[in-house]
Amino acid sequence: MYAYLDCFSGISGDMTLGALVDLGLDLAWLEAELHRLPLDGFTLASETVHVSGIRATRVSVQVAENPPHRHWSEIRSRIEASPYSDAVRRRSLEVFVRIAQAEAAIHGVAVEKVHFHEVGGIDAQVDILGACLGFEKLGIEAAGASSLPQGRGLVHCAHGVLPVPAPATVAILRGIPVYGVDTEAELVTPTGAAIAAGLAGTFGPMPAMVVEAVGYGAGTRQLADRPNLLRILIGRRADRDAAVVEESVTVIETAVDDMNPEIFGHLMERLFADGALDVCWIPVQMKKNRPGTLVQVVCRPEDREAMIGRIFSETTSLGVRHDTVRRRALARRVETVDSPFGPVRVKRIVDPAGHVRFAPEYEECRRIAASHNRPLRDVYDVLGKFFPTSDLRPPTSDL
Repeated sequence: MYAYLDCFSGISGDMTLGALVDLGLDLAWLEAELHRLPLDGFTLASETVHVSGIRATRVSVQVAENPPHRHWSEIRSRIEASPYSDAVRRRSLEVFVRIAQAEAAIHGVAVEKVHFHEVGGIDAQVDILGACLGFEKLGIEAAGASSLPQGRGLVHCAHGVLPVPAPATVAILRGIPVYGVDTEAELVTPTGAAIAAGLAGTFGPMPAMVVEAVGYGAGTRQLADRPNLLRILIGRRADRDAAVVEESVTVIETAVDDMNPEIFGHLMERLFADGALDVCWIPVQMKKNRPGTLVQVVCRPEDREAMIGRIFSETTSLGVRHDTVRRRALARRVETVDSPFGPVRVKRIVDPAGHVRFAPEYEECRRIAASHNRPLRDVYDVLGKFFPTSDLRPPTSDL
């Protein structure tokens, strides 16, 4: 399932929860899940409202007095040890780390020492974890968002009076398209900015998609020039059925010349397990003419931090380069079909002329070869006769 965040009036944490509840997310289930963290000292409430004649859901996070403020290191440890799925933990950390890095840069402190105020309080933790849990519960696997409008004026917070957009919001949205509007209000909160930046893989106009449901989340403020709503549309990306798919991916690179080469195989397995689209090693000559290896990883933008963290933890690299690029790829999907060896997973690929070919998954062929005690080449030959339009060369890349 694909979600598009239509942020015509900005985005905040409670607006995000409201839109997800409006899409069918059960609020009682969400509150029970959040208490599993454990995350206490709050309750959730929702109400149906009408904004400019549009029915919407407003969710409020009611927090007990004097809630504890936590450092980033404590929040990270709690999320890493949480009982949630890997996807929820990864998405939550991706959102929170953006806030931590922004706060660290603004206040001139180490990321681990960032002391969250309203950005990292109970309500923000509920908003962020709730959004990630809601995405998983509703089956949202990928998301995009519109460019984000920025209002003007001043906002009061724990640090005093700050300009709109708040410094944390500006820092979080670095590299993300924004535009100014003549609205004297904070349209994009730091929490909303982090949710959009962490969960949306692309920003821009709504892509071609088949919309299956729409949810409206209402903000608390009345705006004079626009309905204070966040609209989330979910459905199926229509361009996924096109012959050629164009999308944004992140390319991460680092050069290594002082590592045991036996580690590279382990690193590749871990990167693919983390969600990498492609991983390759390129021999290079480095400074002082030392032979080295260029590690190149292609991944979804939302998986960037997980890939960088894996490289830092598993290699001797001291730094990486990363960039978001556009790629075009033939449309493909994985199907399970019958074969002389029983059910086998294959890629169904459609070229621009509309011709269909099948490419058996390498791991499937290797499994068949091992279970039937046959050479791998024989497995490819048998499947080639069964799928006459198959491309039976072992696949080398998903790129």
